[in-house]
Amino acid sequence: MIAAFIVLLLAVVAPLGAQRPAAAADHFLPSRPENVQWGWFPTDKTPVLTIRSGQTVRIDTISHHGSTQDQDPVAFLGSFGIKPEEILQDVRDFWASRKGRSREGNLGVHVLTGPIAITEAEPGDTLEVQILELTPRVPYGFNTGGTNAGVLGREYPGTTAGAPGLGLPPDTRFMYRTATENGRQVVVFSDRIRVPLAPFMGTLAVAPPDPMVGQPGVTLPGIQSSRPPGEYGGNMDLKDLIAGSTLYLPVFRRGALFYAGDPHGVQADGEVSGTALEQSLTGVFRFTVRKGRPLRSPRAETPTHYILMGIDTDLDRAMRKAVEEAVNFLVQEKGLTPDRAYSLASLAVDFHVAEAVDLTQLVAARIPKSLFLTN
Repeated sequence: MIAAFIVLLLAVVAPLGAQRPAAAADHFLPSRPENVQWGWFPTDKTPVLTIRSGQTVRIDTISHHGSTQDQDPVAFLGSFGIKPEEILQDVRDFWASRKGRSREGNLGVHVLTGPIAITEAEPGDTLEVQILELTPRVPYGFNTGGTNAGVLGREYPGTTAGAPGLGLPPDTRFMYRTATENGRQVVVFSDRIRVPLAPFMGTLAVAPPDPMVGQPGVTLPGIQSSRPPGEYGGNMDLKDLIAGSTLYLPVFRRGALFYAGDPHGVQADGEVSGTALEQSLTGVFRFTVRKGRPLRSPRAETPTHYILMGIDTDLDRAMRKAVEEAVNFLVQEKGLTPDRAYSLASLAVDFHVAEAVDLTQLVAARIPKSLFLTN
């Protein structure tokens, strides 16, 4: 027992080292208070960085867990056993800046780094975002759940106060350490459970078109909350967007005005408790403007799959939109007739609920590249 405890302790406190050298980038955008937005996507804010198409940027992000609560970060995070030297200065400085930030209408929780303007981007273009590197900035992350969040909300049978069933509390927050064990980065979930890390940004977005009251996450004209995903990308929580993948976003405003945030250490499809492993990350991205290739909704690509997305407040409609996007892709990009594309979608395309907890639902259609012969 003592030996096992020592092994666990060493794993918990082990650094996240043994990583590849940091990728070089043309620009660096730190997550300092002057470079971040809280809870919304401004559509007309002066860019905090302006770059050219084809350039790369290292972007620092901070998690809202530890930086947006009422209690001072040192006291709050310290209550979970996090040492003061493990707390990012960016987190402390953002927390200190909160009182000077208006919250009228922008009711999202996420801290977003940006906007970044790409000089060549104009409405109707497509912004290609290559994700070159994603690295945790701290050796811990948070997950929350309970009847106040996630799929099993207050109205779910068996979760209401005093009712028999799952016995979920109103709100629970777990802090998990991350470590390197046997050459792989993991979440130390318990002494017998390890979850492999797979860092990704929950939010990658361009400035949306005119937000109007009645749209998901819009309570005041022109203010788009960071909570729901949409045609602009946003809080997609698509776990496929790890290093080595590419995201394609439609451009609605001059310069595109790109934001990144809601950093995650790992997440399963659905994000069912309401959060992933919320963990501050740094990442390197290459931005390329594609002219004359307008999109109706975000798309993504990994080394093994094409990914199309359906986004709607209703899960059934989100599924239908994902199927339509997959069929349209197979027709436009692979030359199939609509009926054959529909048939292939049923035979070989997997449809996953990427997330179902943020006002709008996102269904991802994953088309294997291995279906298509290269000669």
